[in-house]
Amino acid sequence: MSDTYTKLQYHLVFSTKNRGALIHPPLRDELYAYFGGILRGQGGILLVAGGMPDHVHLLAGIRPNTAIAKMLQLLKTNSSKWMNERTGWFAWQVGYGAFSVSESKVPEVRSYILGQEEHHRTISSEEEFQTLLRRHGLSINE
Repeated sequence: MSDTYTKLQYHLVFSTKNRGALIHPPLRDELYAYFGGILRGQGGILLVAGGMPDHVHLLAGIRPNTAIAKMLQLLKTNSSKWMNERTGWFAWQVGYGAFSVSESKVPEVRSYILGQEEHHRTISSEEEFQTLLRRHGLSINE
C-alpha cells in the first residue's frame, strides 16, 4: 500500500477547576465553537460538543501527527484564556479523559454527548467519569 490512511477519533472529557459550575449559556455554545477552531487549526475536526456547567465532552477527529496530550494542552490552555477574557476567572482541572472511538460507535457517542443534561439528572459528573474509566479498563485515582 503506497498511501497512508487514518481516522483517529476521540471522546475527550475534562472538568472545570474544582468542578465549579463555570460554563453557562450563552458562552457555552461560543466555547464549543472555539474548541472547533482550535481543532481545525491543528488539522482536526470537532464532530460534536456537549456537557454541563462543570465539564465538557468533545467528540473530535485528530490528525495522527498530533499527540493527544498536546491537543488537550492546546484545547485547555487556549480555551481557559478565552474564558478568562470573558468571565474574569476561569480554569480547567489538570487531568482529562481521552478515549478512542471506532467509526461504528460514533453515533452512540454523539448521542451520549448531546444527551448530557438528561443523563445528569440521575448521575453526578464524578460518577459518570468513573463509569467511563471502568468501561475503558482504567483504574480510578480518587
